[in-house]
Order: sequence, then C-alpha cells, then structure tokens
Amino acid sequence: MRLNKIKRICFFLGIFFLLMTIAGCASGPERHPVPPNLTSKVGIPGIPNLRTWGDEVPKFAQEMFDTFTDADYRKHFSAFYKKPHYYLAISGGGPNGAFGAGLLVGWTAAGTRPEFTVVTGISTGALTAPFAFLGPDYDDELKTVYTTSSTKDIIEERNIITALFGDSMADTKPLKALIAKYINSNIIDAIAREYKRGRRLWIGTVNLDAGRPVIWNIGAIAASDHPHKIELIHDILRASAAIPIAFPPVVIPVEIDGKRFDELHVDGGTGSQVFVYPAAVNWRKIAQKLKVQGDPKVYVIRNSFLEPDYQGIKRKMLPIASRTIDSLIRTQGIGDLYQIYSLCERDGNDFNLAYIPSDFTEEQTEAFDPVYMRKLLELGYQMAREGYPWQKYPPGYAIKP
Repeated sequence: MRLNKIKRICFFLGIFFLLMTIAGCASGPERHPVPPNLTSKVGIPGIPNLRTWGDEVPKFAQEMFDTFTDADYRKHFSAFYKKPHYYLAISGGGPNGAFGAGLLVGWTAAGTRPEFTVVTGISTGALTAPFAFLGPDYDDELKTVYTTSSTKDIIEERNIITALFGDSMADTKPLKALIAKYINSNIIDAIAREYKRGRRLWIGTVNLDAGRPVIWNIGAIAASDHPHKIELIHDILRASAAIPIAFPPVVIPVEIDGKRFDELHVDGGTGSQVFVYPAAVNWRKIAQKLKVQGDPKVYVIRNSFLEPDYQGIKRKMLPIASRTIDSLIRTQGIGDLYQIYSLCERDGNDFNLAYIPSDFTEEQTEAFDPVYMRKLLELGYQMAREGYPWQKYPPGYAIKP
C-alpha cells in the first residue's frame, strides 16, 4: 500500500482513541489557547507580514497592491518586476519527497531549471522548499537529506502507554535535529537576501485550534530581527510535517497587547496536499501590477502516485481503515490539483504537473526507507535530466476535441 506504514498505524490508533474512554480522561500539558475572538489578531511582535490564513486574501498584501506605485514595485520586487514568473509548489508525501528532490536536481542537470519567483511547500515539500528556493547551489544538501536519512533520523517511537496518555505515537526530536542541521543560519540568511529581492518562500501548516490552513512567510521571518527567528522557522517546518496522531503537533507562542497564548500547528496536508496561493487572491491583477512578461508558469510537484491501484481488501477493520485513508489522501491530492488548474485557467497561468509514475514498484521496508528513497530520487533525476514530460492537465481531465 502506498501510504507509508507509520501513517497507517497511527490513523488506526486514531480510530482506537475515539473508542477509548480513557483517552477522554487523560490530560496533556497545560495550554493557553487563543480566545476565538483573537485568532485573526494575534501574532509575533517584530515580524511584520508574518503569515496569513490560507483561505482568504492577505490584508497586508491587499493594502500593498492598492497603494504601491511602479517605483515601489521596482524597489521591493526587483527579482521579478517586469520579468517572467515561475512558481513552484511542492506537495506532501513523506518519503516520496525523494521524487521531487531528484526531479529538481535532474532539472539542474538538464540546464533548464529557472529561478523560481515563489516556492511553496507542505509536509515533506516544506523540507524540500528552502533548498528549491535557494537554487541549484543547494542541490547537494537536498540529495543528502533524501538519500542518507532513515526512520530513526525522523522519529522516535513511543511505547503504547506513553502514546495513550500523550499527543502522538512518535516523537519528532530527531526530525527537529535534522532540520536544525540543514536549515542553519547561513541558509536562513540566504533566504532573507532573496526575500529582500522580492522572492517568496511560503510554507503551509494547519492551525488545529482554528481548523484553518496557515501560510507562513518564511522570508519575512528570516529577514526580521527577531531573536528566535531560527527556532521559529525550524518549528514551522516541523509543524508542516506533523502528521496528526502520528507526530506531535507543534506549539507556537503568539501574543497580542502583551498577553501570551499558544497555537497548535500540524501537517499542512490536513488542509491541502499542495498549494500555490489562496484561491481568494486575484492573481491576474497581481501579475498586471508587476508587469509580468508572458504567462506565469506554475510547476506542481505531487510527491505521490495519482493512478488508482487495485487491491483485494480483507473484510476486517484495520485493512478497511487503511485502504480508506489511502484513498482519501490520493483523491484529496487530485482535488487540489484541479483547484490549482482552475486557478491557472482563471488567472492566465501556465499549468505544469509532475508526479510519480505507476510503473515505479519499489516497496518500502520501513517508514522512511533510504534504499527506497534513493531509487525514487534517481527516478526523478533521470526523468528531469532527459527533459521531464510535464503534464498540462490534472489527471482524468477531458480535453475538448
């Protein structure tokens, strides 16, 4: 089954949790959640334009595009004012993120990889996105992450008692250390420099308290003077990959008027498997304001299989639950691709899609199997080096005759 083992086990246990009254009696660490009337007002002092809800127009962006002059655009968006635009969206997919990593490295080898105007990432895509954003000079780091890491480098499994009275089946302390190792101060300084040129790196999480997607402006954080900006970026990247029940949610402190609260953030895939920008945004207007040359090109890397695979399922709860979750994630991802395609049609963008072909049949021996990931990375590399056949429509889309 293509959904990796750790997800399957933890979703099963999620169902088990719902049936266990003991879970309702257990209490976790003390929290100070944000009051409902303040959810859209809290923030982190010292970091302007920190984030936005993924389902609405960012207020600061709307104000900017209503008031900026041509001189302002030229000053603040020098990297892509009056130039072609290239947007890259990298999806979730756990160890399947190796496919996207290989594709990017092979794209470099082909000599046709552009400098991306905007890069977005969710879950494993969030871990790929900083390297993709900074360009080919960071391909070696990208390859290393996806060819030398194994399950023990990502999670520590908890015993059943700890899990029942805790917030997840595994601890992501190893992932935290891995992120800190590769997303270091030099990387963050480089992200800040690109942000000042106008380029954008957006990472998606879901605010579990509000039940809404959040888009974090990583460049704005990197360019700020906040004393804990490095730790904050690490937390956001870890939160974006925090599969509910499997991995613990990440607590992010926020405040307003000197009052401190905390938010719980989890895997961005809980809201969508991949995104480019909020549907509520009039991107055609933005492109006009920035005097984009030609149609913006949208590249979507879906780190997953999209074609259905037949399996004879045993009439038992766990196989039925596993197959159901697998199907839900696959179809949700396809729905996200249709939304992105629809936005491209609406806004005049050129749609391009890459995903794992069905003839890749390597099996995983563990949740994050380095042998599996190396082979998948090599597949992505070879396909891109030879000129990746980007698909111009979402799967199953009927082209008019």
